[in-house]
Amino acid sequence: MIHRTSILAVAASILLSACGTDAGEAPASPPAETETVAPAWPHGAMVAAADARAVDAGLAVLEAGGHAVDAMIAAHAVLGLVEPQSSGIGGGAFLMVHERATGETFVYDGRETAPAAANEGLFLDETGAVRDYISSWQSGLSAGVPGQVALYKAAHDGHGAAEWAELFQPAISLAEAGFEVSPRLGNFLASDRLRGATQLDDYPSSAAYFYPDGEPLAVGALRDNLPYAEMLTEVALVGPKAFYTGPRAERIVAAVADEPRPGAMTLEDLENYQVVERAPLCSFQGSYRICSPPPPSSGGITQGMILGLYQRLIEARQPNSEDGRVRAWVDAQRLTYADRDHYVADPDFVPVPAADLLNPRYLDERAPMAPAPDGKSEPGDPGAVLGRDPVIDLWGRDTTEAGSGTTHLSVIDQNGNVAAMTATVESPFGNSRMVDGFLLNNELTDFARDPVKNGLPVANAPAGGKRPRSSMSPTIVFDANDDVVMVTGSPGGNSIVAYVSKTIVGVLEWGLSAEDAVGLPNVVARGDTVRVEVGVDGGKGWADGLKAAGYDVAEVEGENSGLNIIVVREDGLEGASDPRREGVALSLAPAPTPTPETAAPSEAPDAPQ
Repeated sequence: MIHRTSILAVAASILLSACGTDAGEAPASPPAETETVAPAWPHGAMVAAADARAVDAGLAVLEAGGHAVDAMIAAHAVLGLVEPQSSGIGGGAFLMVHERATGETFVYDGRETAPAAANEGLFLDETGAVRDYISSWQSGLSAGVPGQVALYKAAHDGHGAAEWAELFQPAISLAEAGFEVSPRLGNFLASDRLRGATQLDDYPSSAAYFYPDGEPLAVGALRDNLPYAEMLTEVALVGPKAFYTGPRAERIVAAVADEPRPGAMTLEDLENYQVVERAPLCSFQGSYRICSPPPPSSGGITQGMILGLYQRLIEARQPNSEDGRVRAWVDAQRLTYADRDHYVADPDFVPVPAADLLNPRYLDERAPMAPAPDGKSEPGDPGAVLGRDPVIDLWGRDTTEAGSGTTHLSVIDQNGNVAAMTATVESPFGNSRMVDGFLLNNELTDFARDPVKNGLPVANAPAGGKRPRSSMSPTIVFDANDDVVMVTGSPGGNSIVAYVSKTIVGVLEWGLSAEDAVGLPNVVARGDTVRVEVGVDGGKGWADGLKAAGYDVAEVEGENSGLNIIVVREDGLEGASDPRREGVALSLAPAPTPTPETAAPSEAPDAPQ
């Protein structure tokens, strides 16, 4: 029996003190009752997320006996309030959950879907020309059916230990009392570049909220959000129907249908939204098992491929220098991105050779295909390599860009259960259209805007009900004994693939601490130019070494990673939150081991439900 625990008092008091001064129902299965008993978890609990107020909400849930999924929901509801540029309930997410007692790992696909009326010409204008990115982004065309609320419910039904309604109280209290505008949010709003590109200060609702009296919210200002509090209150009481049906759904549809460039989302699209529970895509690389979501996420394919190719390149080249290790990682990225861009899309619409791309025989053949430093990255053909029909010419080449309005949370609870969720509204502040205190996403710009390349259809072309390809890569790493080694993930658009691989390679291959791995220079090797972050320690040296080897290097300062990772060590949990953003990783001490004097008698009745 799962006992649900109240966390209202603890969580609300933490958050209020922090801010004082300064579709139909988602598919769900009932929690499985099991007699499986795992050894006591000795490492305590941890939450790593993009804002301390969200981390406090999550920790309060865990301290009151909640599951990692409960903490994730409470923390993300707060992020939707204090970090609206990155994610929220108007967007979607991929969530991985690991149950330590049973050893099972689950994936919840809460990715947004295209309206049923969408087709491959979604981003073509009246003349058949491809719309530019900004006009596509700042439109109703870009809004997908949000999956976040349905994902909350599906995950809670499957794993939750706290009362559903209580999980939203920290965010509700903070929205009613007001939260302090952080430097990152305030600086975004004050950016002339952002104001020039978006319509955030043009729509009446978003302009009034973010630009009161025509001026951007100042850093340190207190900002309440009563519509958000009211909306969460209804979701807490009614469930997802409060979001996917009724007057709120009508307002979402009306906002999408607004000019300019209205979208075609309907009430039926919202009511019919479904979370998809998928099997995690796992691959053994050396002594580790890397698990991340399968397509339409890129995580399961790319994180296993990069690590596997890196290991093969290191073995073949035997480099004994830091430059050699960086080059191997760069080449592994180039090969992986080329395959990812070509093959990954919604598997419910197109065949994706996920298992073949991770097949050891394919990786053995793919590693020697690394192009010369000044060569061109091309996709491989797993069909041909594995003795089947060639598959490379099924699809045209696709290098769709992806926005960076995303966040990641990593949670381990006091029983060793894990929740890793990457959530997004796509570009900063989604498509700028605000409904009931939250922003709608522009997720459909993750489709290929040009549906045909070189006379061939693109795998990631738009279609009604289709989920766009995602770079989001929430990842759990296990050792040879199937024990959790690390939990990792990041925002950052298509650079997420590189950011997350940096932590996996850094911790597993280079022996770094969580903090040192997160702090490494970001290197993104998608295509023929290698982008190297030179504004952090070691970055300029890496850039110079790659240039000397013949790579086309772009030196950059402002990488937008937001990694939040947890590494399990023998003596406890080691967390790190990306210094490039405002997050924190905080822990709870291990729960005390029950003694005969303190343990409840076995015949004690169930706690009130």
